[in-house]
Amino acid sequence: MLSYQARTKTPTPTEEQDKDMNNKQQLGFSLIELLLVVAIIGIIAAIAIPGLMASRRAANEGSAQSAIRTLHGAEATYQSTAGAGSFGTLSDLMGQSLIDQVLGNADTTAKSGYIINIIDLNGSGATARYGATAIPSSTSGLSQTGMRRYAMSQVGVLRGDTTLTAPANVAAIDSMPPFSN
Repeated sequence: MLSYQARTKTPTPTEEQDKDMNNKQQLGFSLIELLLVVAIIGIIAAIAIPGLMASRRAANEGSAQSAIRTLHGAEATYQSTAGAGSFGTLSDLMGQSLIDQVLGNADTTAKSGYIINIIDLNGSGATARYGATAIPSSTSGLSQTGMRRYAMSQVGVLRGDTTLTAPANVAAIDSMPPFSN
């Protein structure tokens, strides 16, 4: 039979248990590992962001082209109906439900990064004229919303170039190069 001492003596740790007690267990990540991950994410973002911004600008430009074409159709309808031979303003077109409220207010509130306006309304019947313009609302920096301006007169040819100022009148629009897409 075991003596009292043998029965009450706590067992001595094995060598393996002794090593585990002396080694601190590492939980989580070190500061260097976290900094490395942040640096890698920063490099990936630096590569991806310019491409994303270019895609956004291209989408804005496509929206501006579509808006100008929509305005041309709305102006033709307005001229032959409510306009009695004359073209109308954005408010006139919106009042006749030929364009929606977003496009109707695009002269003051940018639509997809472009300020859209009707200019040089003049004449009636065969001499009637108008110009529809789309100019980027922000023309430089990371927030640049477009790299081209677009315009169309009553002739119906979509025109565009990289001059980022609004054409003054229909003659200026008709002197712009045709935009082919």
